[in-house]
Amino acid sequence: MRHGLGMQTSLRQELRVNPRLYQAMDMLYMPMMELQQHLKQELLVNPFLELLEPEEEEPTETKTEEEKEKSQKQDEMDWEEILLNGFDVGGTRAQFEAIEYTEPVTVAQRDLIDHLRDQLNLLDLTPREQLLSEEFLGNIQDNGRLAAPLEVIVDSVNRLLRVHANSQHPPVEDEDEDQFEATAEDLDSAEQAPEAVAEPDAEAPAGVGFYTLAEAEEMLAIMQRLDPPGVAARDIRECLLLQLQDQGETDSMAFKLVSDAFEDLKAHRWNDLAKRFGVEPVDVQTAADTLARLDPKPGLKFLSGNEGYITPDLVVDKIDGHYHVFLNDTGMPRLRLSRSYQEIARDRKKLTQENREFIASKMNSASWMIQAIEQRRQTMLKVMNFIVDRQREFFEKGIEYLKPLTLREVADVINMHESTVSRVTNEKYVQTPRGVLPLKFFFSSALSTSSGEDASARSIRAKLEKMIAEENTSTPLTDQQIVHLFQEQGIKIARRTVAKYRDQLGILPARMRKRV
Repeated sequence: MRHGLGMQTSLRQELRVNPRLYQAMDMLYMPMMELQQHLKQELLVNPFLELLEPEEEEPTETKTEEEKEKSQKQDEMDWEEILLNGFDVGGTRAQFEAIEYTEPVTVAQRDLIDHLRDQLNLLDLTPREQLLSEEFLGNIQDNGRLAAPLEVIVDSVNRLLRVHANSQHPPVEDEDEDQFEATAEDLDSAEQAPEAVAEPDAEAPAGVGFYTLAEAEEMLAIMQRLDPPGVAARDIRECLLLQLQDQGETDSMAFKLVSDAFEDLKAHRWNDLAKRFGVEPVDVQTAADTLARLDPKPGLKFLSGNEGYITPDLVVDKIDGHYHVFLNDTGMPRLRLSRSYQEIARDRKKLTQENREFIASKMNSASWMIQAIEQRRQTMLKVMNFIVDRQREFFEKGIEYLKPLTLREVADVINMHESTVSRVTNEKYVQTPRGVLPLKFFFSSALSTSSGEDASARSIRAKLEKMIAEENTSTPLTDQQIVHLFQEQGIKIARRTVAKYRDQLGILPARMRKRV
């Protein structure tokens, strides 16, 4: 091998993306609210950008000097009179109170755990029980279910007691080593069987001794008697049983189905259940209908999540029989080049080389930002106008008439790259006569038909849902029968595709939809 330094020349082609192009692509991707924040930030960092304020309209009617003076006296407040006589001046107090403004304060919403803790505080619980109840509260999910087995809860709270005991009684170096060994053995045995071991010297806040599994079961019974019914259940079966017990339905057929034949109930084996309990199949279905009205996730009603408000980026409105597309940018900051800074930039003789470079950079950035915003507006309008033209039947008749559409089709028509169309449609919403819809809603795959025209997969799902909603419940449609019905409409679809769409819509198979 030969080592050394050398020089060589080569010729190659590279494609480099301008940083401004990256920023332009990001602006296409941004929804309306995010873009507003981005532009406000640009206004702070670039002095050559300024907000274009709407020009104030001058009043058409002119007032006389006497009317102006009279109006000014009415608007002014007599502070001297207020200081002497208080607010008991005719009209002054109301005028003052009218201009008061109260700042709205965000109030924290209470969740399921707060609701349960309020009920526990009303019970006569010992400090020991209160500590165990807090451990239970920490293991209750948002849907109201208990997330951990009782053994895990007991082990967790005992570990807390053990840490507290060690902090209250730290080991002393002068004590005998045999005593430390015995203590370590006791702690190890306590981890393996916490219900059988007690620690008499532990000054825990919950009392003396470790918790046992029996105490956890007693606390579970207390938790399951709280509101809402079904809370702290370990599975859906126990949740339904707790709600039936709360309604006093322990002797009903519904309670027997859940407690004794839950697996057959989930499989909708009506005839087998009827023979097992010696009743008619219709009685079993009636009991199942009662169970369907119960809440399998009672904690979700206390879920304090913020409502997601959507600000549409585009608006489609029907005016005189024609659909028009508008950009919903009324809240968008209007930018323009700052005139005062432009005048400073023109006088280049008074500027240093460093200032000239700074001014040139910021001015170019500001000009490019304004052009990029306009380019974004035009691109979004082009895409939406094509969608409206393509999906006109959807706007007129409904989702069943939605046509298949791909990003490539739109890109070919508006002479842009497919990735650009993807950025324009991503996380964007449009307000239409049929509701606020994401732009991705209008794009779906195609299924062939006998007429040669393709059908949208989204419209097929809508037709499938309508077929099942109108079926005879005593003889529900099988997947193969649905295939034949689609073939009669000229739509070619496989049985496995029907099954896939049915699962996506959350519709059960025909055997489980049957009613006697």
